[in-house]
Amino acid sequence: MLETVLLIISVLLIALVLLQSNKASDAGQIITGGNERLFGQVKERGMELFITRLTAFLGILFFIISLILFLI
Repeated sequence: MLETVLLIISVLLIALVLLQSNKASDAGQIITGGNERLFGQVKERGMELFITRLTAFLGILFFIISLILFLI
């Protein structure tokens, strides 16, 4: 039962990580000076915030279920 739940959470985590915006593109600001983005400190809102929080929740749940399965 827990193995099936763990598998479903794993697939959901993979999908959510792929849906998240690419924050690694901020590293290019070193070369360009960051002039292409007027508002560099834009906070996550709406769907991005929901996806980030859901990813964190599922990650914690994945860790807890994995630990339980390891201890059983």
